[in-house]
Amino acid sequence: MKKWLAIGLLSLTLTGCGYNTLQTTDEQINASWSEVVNQYQRRADLVPNLVNVVKGYAAHEKDILIQVTEARAKVGQMQITPELVNDAAAFQKFQAAQGELGGALSRLMLVAENYPQLKADGVFRDLQAQLEGTENRISVARGRYIKSVQEYNVTVRKFPSNLTAMMFGFKTKPNFTVENEKAISTPPKVDFAPAGSNTSPSSQSSPSPGY
Repeated sequence: MKKWLAIGLLSLTLTGCGYNTLQTTDEQINASWSEVVNQYQRRADLVPNLVNVVKGYAAHEKDILIQVTEARAKVGQMQITPELVNDAAAFQKFQAAQGELGGALSRLMLVAENYPQLKADGVFRDLQAQLEGTENRISVARGRYIKSVQEYNVTVRKFPSNLTAMMFGFKTKPNFTVENEKAISTPPKVDFAPAGSNTSPSSQSSPSPGY
């Protein structure tokens, strides 16, 4: 009887000191982080097909095509594990790599503005729509992650739950910063206007081999 009473008192104490809140918010972070990673992976998976269709109409735009390909490769080489959210340095590298890929995609889309026939290509327009949708999903997933981390970090720092956090080894987690948000939250320009007065070289009238 005394044993169960002690367990009950301990449970009430831990609940009142924020232990359950720490566990709950930590799990929310894990779930929201998985969604962030899934959406970034969705964007990375679009890159090869996007590069190939652009290359078919604008093979001589070699520099930007290489930039996108290399940025995508850098993202693919990263070891993304659940532990990454506890490592500020690794988290910063993740943000930087995703920001580089997002910037390269934005430049690629701006280049595509100069090729009306590319913009009219059905495959390109489908990829364009997928990219736009993915960027929106990334924004939503990232917003949920930011909120989860903020809630968790407040619990870790606030009295008396900070005492429980110290006792059980809960520490604050890195989050997307304002500067990084500006760098990675601007979706590539994918809402193209119908082909107008811009013209492409006559040699662009049909897809050409890649470089």
